[in-house]
Amino acid sequence: MSVNLYQTGVSGLLAAQQQLATTGHNIANVNTEGFNRQRAEQGAAIGTAFGDQYLGSGTYIQDVARIFNKFSYREQLVNTGKVGYADSLNRDLDQLNEIMTFSGKSINDSLNRFYQAINSISDNPSDLGLRNIALSQAEILAGDFKAMNKNLDLLENSANGEIEQIAAQVSRMSVEIAKINEQILSQSGPEVTGQANDLLDRRDQLIMELGEYANVNTVTDKNGVMTVMIGSGNTLVAGITPLRVAVTSGDPDPNQKQLQLVGANGNVGLNGATVGGKLEAKFEYRDEHLADLRSQVNRIAMAISDTLNSSQAQGLDLNGQTGLNIFTDINTNQLMQGRVLTPSTNTGSVQASVEITDISKVPTDEFEIEWDGTNYVMTNLDTRASQTLTLTPPNEYDTGLGFSFNIDSGTPAVGDSFIVRPTENSASLIDVTLQDGAGIAASTPVGVHVSENNVSDGQLKITNVLDPVAAQTYVNTTNSEITVDVYESAPGTFTYRVFDSANPPPAPVITTGTFAAGSSATIALPPGPTPAFEIEISGEPAGQGSLAREQFFLKDAFGQGNGGNATKMALTQEQGIISGGKESFNQSIGISTAEVGSKASSAKLVSQTAQALHTQAYNRVQEASGVNLDEEAANMLKFQQAYQASSRIISVANTIFDTLLAAV
Repeated sequence: MSVNLYQTGVSGLLAAQQQLATTGHNIANVNTEGFNRQRAEQGAAIGTAFGDQYLGSGTYIQDVARIFNKFSYREQLVNTGKVGYADSLNRDLDQLNEIMTFSGKSINDSLNRFYQAINSISDNPSDLGLRNIALSQAEILAGDFKAMNKNLDLLENSANGEIEQIAAQVSRMSVEIAKINEQILSQSGPEVTGQANDLLDRRDQLIMELGEYANVNTVTDKNGVMTVMIGSGNTLVAGITPLRVAVTSGDPDPNQKQLQLVGANGNVGLNGATVGGKLEAKFEYRDEHLADLRSQVNRIAMAISDTLNSSQAQGLDLNGQTGLNIFTDINTNQLMQGRVLTPSTNTGSVQASVEITDISKVPTDEFEIEWDGTNYVMTNLDTRASQTLTLTPPNEYDTGLGFSFNIDSGTPAVGDSFIVRPTENSASLIDVTLQDGAGIAASTPVGVHVSENNVSDGQLKITNVLDPVAAQTYVNTTNSEITVDVYESAPGTFTYRVFDSANPPPAPVITTGTFAAGSSATIALPPGPTPAFEIEISGEPAGQGSLAREQFFLKDAFGQGNGGNATKMALTQEQGIISGGKESFNQSIGISTAEVGSKASSAKLVSQTAQALHTQAYNRVQEASGVNLDEEAANMLKFQQAYQASSRIISVANTIFDTLLAAV
């Protein structure tokens, strides 16, 4: 009897000791991230038969269980990925918003100062000082675009750097998880009934950290070995075999870094756009938000260059020559070729370029053009809309979107493709090419004079100057002066004549024609394939009586005091030019700035929501698995008392045994 009592006391003592050890382990790890509290599960030993009764023989610890709710843990893991994505995108877009706000204002201010200088030239076109100020402001404007582009380059490089850091971190975690799997496997076996709780905690904590960078799914086998998959089911850890996440240069754009899972048997691509967590946020930020803003800034720079260069080409400078470009021509070979990216997988020999034909139609989208063996098929990578391009001999494929795809040389192979970015490099390569202020084409070459006998609302205006010097020569030298007269030849029909004032009808006229009331007539002069300028007759120029023919005179307008073309150039600041003629330069800059601000604001709200959901999930996990010091303190006292009581049982058993020995 005393022996059984002794064994009972010892079992209670050992059980209390293990419970105290488990409680102490919990208390010691109260601040350990990822620790799940443990509990010593106690059971009663099988009783011993004594006569017709069973006497209890003590207790034992069945298991040291880890308090773990896999559903709450899974919820926290999912929300960890959402927080990683939302917080990363929020921080990046907030930084982008700050840069765009500052740079957009700088570009706007520089643009306004440039146009102020052009306005001053229109008032005083002979002032060389004003002309040099305009060129200086143009230099500042070009510098602001380059600075903005450099900032975008830095942000892109930073995003690529963070992608590389995250890839290295994920690879390190993959190795650690594989090592823990190996340890768990080595400790498992038929003779082992318990679990390696602290190893499981460490592995689950690594999975939680991994979940911040990518979407994670896991499968655990009967031995406790875990297979880990990231993204859309790509295996990162196969049991005790880790795979590595590598970063490779993009193709055809080397700056668009891509991900690969690298294993002993080869590599497999990992889609950064669907991988989840911080990685997905970095790819979205780089490939969508940064790329979209860069394209918008490039388009604004391109539109400013093209518009001002076109205005220059319609006027005469102080030397009476056609105005040269103020900014870099938007269709230089370098710019045209830089708009086409050729993948290394192409097997043909085609070298292509993109020429801008109408700046008002050019989109900010990215396109893929593929040769199917018969046609070039262009797909908008943003909207997925496709169209087959038609050849305009000898080598031009017009897209209808303000740019053409040109085959410069070579022969395509079936399946060859090209990435087209119509606005590429416009901000980085913008330069002021006009070096002399006298070269600003402030003067118009030809002027319109209205006869004092005209009485109607009919108008004649010069709509386009294709060759200012030729236009000036045509009205001043080729002809002594050009007269345009108009009269209502029939009700609602107007007939016009264009002739040399020195040789009026019945001498042969230069050109003649009719137009209906409510419409207008556009006339190219001189008539033929290479006109120098165009005029337009509009309104209803119907005179009365003997003055029925209303007359307009085209004369040489060049002079150092003529600022007409500078005035037209200044008016381009308020004209709708971008997005189908809907946006002025300032409006486009403002819209781009507002879009980034709106995205940053939305990202902040999404981040706050994701953080709130994650906090709720984390709290649910802690309610079940977290260490409560008050509870553990109470357990400590309870198990301490049980230890002391079991010690007392052993003491009583010893006393009884000693008494029996003494009696013998």
